[in-house]
Amino acid sequence: MADITRRLGWRHLRGAPTAHIRHHRGEELLHDGPGLSFWYRALSAALSEVPVDDRELAMTFHARTSDFQDIAVQATVTYRVSDPALASARLDFSIDPDTGIWRGAPLEQLGTLLTESAQQHALDVLARTTLASALVDGVASVRERVAAGLAAEPRLPATGIEVVAVRVVALRPEPEVERALRTPAREQIQQEADRATYERRAVAVERERAIAENELASQIELARREEQLVEQRGTNTRREAEEHAAADAVRAEAEAARTVKLAGAEAERSVRLARAEAQAAREVGEARAQAQAAWLRVHADVDVSTLHALTGSRLAENLPSIDSLTISPDVLTGLLAKLGVRDGA
Repeated sequence: MADITRRLGWRHLRGAPTAHIRHHRGEELLHDGPGLSFWYRALSAALSEVPVDDRELAMTFHARTSDFQDIAVQATVTYRVSDPALASARLDFSIDPDTGIWRGAPLEQLGTLLTESAQQHALDVLARTTLASALVDGVASVRERVAAGLAAEPRLPATGIEVVAVRVVALRPEPEVERALRTPAREQIQQEADRATYERRAVAVERERAIAENELASQIELARREEQLVEQRGTNTRREAEEHAAADAVRAEAEAARTVKLAGAEAERSVRLARAEAQAAREVGEARAQAQAAWLRVHADVDVSTLHALTGSRLAENLPSIDSLTISPDVLTGLLAKLGVRDGA
């Protein structure tokens, strides 16, 4: 929209670089071009503002496929006004000289023209295509057909319109049909997901089995090594016991040899001692025998009375000492009786 200011009955218009301004006064064209800025009188001026920038027109329309299914087409057409003079002559781009607002709706007219043209070409394609084919390959075919149809449309160049690009965003069936079409795909996707889940579980189970087998193999190897360790310990213990037994045998033999040696020495010493004692006893016996023989020889020539005296003295020497002697009447009576008997005899 043009920027218009007021000054003492005059108006000043300042246009944008993307807006083509045409200023007529009567049949005379005073100003013609984009981005103009000029003064004018509102009562005698006829102004037109034609946008020359690229514009996007989004459109949505319904079509029917060859299998009688309704389908919605969402497309976008990019266009621009290539000939502002022709466009302003065919469409009402005039603006109010006081406010700068379009008197009509030229862009809506352009939108209607482009939408109807695009819809006609899209219907021609979809009417010969099934719904399944349209959903699979319909976007490209519809885009090509609409672009070719708009490029060949005679009304657009006659209006000063140039189509820059055509994009078909989507082809969508009715919601019920779309849900029905999605069901097999969803089921297939679910089956693939279930298959992937089962395969993942199978792989997990296989890995767990492999881990369990590895753990079992490790335990078996550990048990085998423990058995070898126990066997080696038994061998070491047996060897140690044998070595201890051999050492004990050596010590016992040494002790027995020493004991035998000591016993032999003790026996020899005992024999020597016995021999010495026997010799001494024999010599003592011989000395006693000689003394007894000498004593007997001495007393052989002595008379009996002398012997009795010697005997009494020897007996007296051997008797214990008597400090006091008590003779009871009974003992004295017995002694006297014995003396009387002897005297009578």
